[in-house]
Amino acid sequence: MSEIKFWKDEKKTKIEPTLFSVKAEELAKDIAKDNQISKKVNKRTQIRKFYDEVVRLDMQAKAKNREWDDILPILHILIAKAAYARGRDLVSDRFLKFIRSSIKQVLKKEDLSVFANFFEAFMGFYRMHGPSN
Repeated sequence: MSEIKFWKDEKKTKIEPTLFSVKAEELAKDIAKDNQISKKVNKRTQIRKFYDEVVRLDMQAKAKNREWDDILPILHILIAKAAYARGRDLVSDRFLKFIRSSIKQVLKKEDLSVFANFFEAFMGFYRMHGPSN
């Protein structure tokens, strides 16, 4: 799995054109393969918990009911939660890598919005390629 880059340019003015289609589907297929090896990892309900948290934080950032400096540390807690889930064999190394590399790219509200949209696209493809739980 190659690292997912949200932005096409370094100024972060153009989103990678295939991010929500090709890249999201490739990631969904890769993470779905891990479930075929071990039926315990990457169940949709487990991955959905992470997605729901990202969307919740994105909504808070857009609503401006919390300071960005308060939201960003909470977003970074998801790396620790994913590591904990990995330690319990609930998610795969690939999923942990996805969470870690995505959150490292989030520096401002716009980055979080792109991450939330990418995660949504991923979830759609994961529904098609992933386990049926």
